Amino acid sequence: MYDRLLNLPPPGTETFFLWGPRQVGKSTLLRQAYPDARQIDLLKSDELRRYATHPELLRQELEAEPPDATHQIVIDEVQKAPALLDEVHWLIENRGLHFALCGSSARKVRRGAANLLGGRALRYEMRGLTAGELGDAFDLDRMLNHGYLPRMYESNRPRRMLDAYVADYLREEIAAEGLVRNLPAFSDFLDAAALSDCEMVNFANVARECGVSNPTAKAYFGILEDTLLGNWLPTYRRRRKRRLTVASKFYFADVGVVNRLARRGELLPGSELYGKAFENWVFHELSAYVEYADVDTRMSYWRLPSGVEVDFLLGDIDVAIEAKASPRINRSHLRGLRILADEHPDVRRRIVVSLEPRPRRTDDGVDILPAATFANRLWAGELV
Repeated sequence: MYDRLLNLPPPGTETFFLWGPRQVGKSTLLRQAYPDARQIDLLKSDELRRYATHPELLRQELEAEPPDATHQIVIDEVQKAPALLDEVHWLIENRGLHFALCGSSARKVRRGAANLLGGRALRYEMRGLTAGELGDAFDLDRMLNHGYLPRMYESNRPRRMLDAYVADYLREEIAAEGLVRNLPAFSDFLDAAALSDCEMVNFANVARECGVSNPTAKAYFGILEDTLLGNWLPTYRRRRKRRLTVASKFYFADVGVVNRLARRGELLPGSELYGKAFENWVFHELSAYVEYADVDTRMSYWRLPSGVEVDFLLGDIDVAIEAKASPRINRSHLRGLRILADEHPDVRRRIVVSLEPRPRRTDDGVDILPAATFANRLWAGELV
């Protein structure tokens, strides 16, 4: 059991959505945060049938047995019965009740006709395990090979579990929700999309790999985003001297899933694929910290048409971060950060996250941090 770092509102104070990929630990966190909550679990077939067919039952049952005003009402997998949100809306407005609305896919709620509660609900997103939550149990090689989902990270043989995870995602999130018409093509798309992890996406190449049109490939990436299996990282747009690349990069939410889709096998330090997984992990830690610590900043990346790039920018170039899975950082690793500083001399801090054994600072002020040191300082609030 890990102490998760996402802080939810005290019981009976706020209504909120809690989104996150399957098996990320949402239900466990809600049980810990709200042990006295009224629980409605739509993963149970009988519960789902009752409320999907007759959503008014929620209002009638809570009217018959009103919960304590200081308690939360938890509805798990709420996207399976979006009509319940009309009843939730009424109970918020007329009875002052507070709900925790949990789900692994926001697609129906976002894009359908479902009630979004008119801004009456906060939004939280839960990520996989972070180094800050693992503490002394943090093992970088294990995380890059097993992924961030708690069960996968703990398992000594995660391969079959990850295969089942992908199969369940296709069967329960995609097929059951009717998100695509051609499930075999979407399955092929997942394999092709995994090769684009941490990269600018070439939709034409992905479309060709899975035999669909460019617009369909773009829509499939939208499904990954809406079902919380991936995120876009936009490019930094403000320019001083040079023309910038404008395409966004895509990051899967769990590197273990990427490993299985791309059939990577064991990742070893020094390999190119280890470096890509390392960059995914740095993105994971940064985005989780920004979400959990409620930091008012945006993430982006910076790239020139020549290919010179800085992996991550926080805010308006307040902090620039490069992920380099190398045990010895040299001049070539620092090139992007140095050109960025020439272009934007107001950059406050430049950091390389690396496999070097000890922290050091270059003569021109670039901090080179071991992965564990980076994670410790990030979660201590020293970097952002």
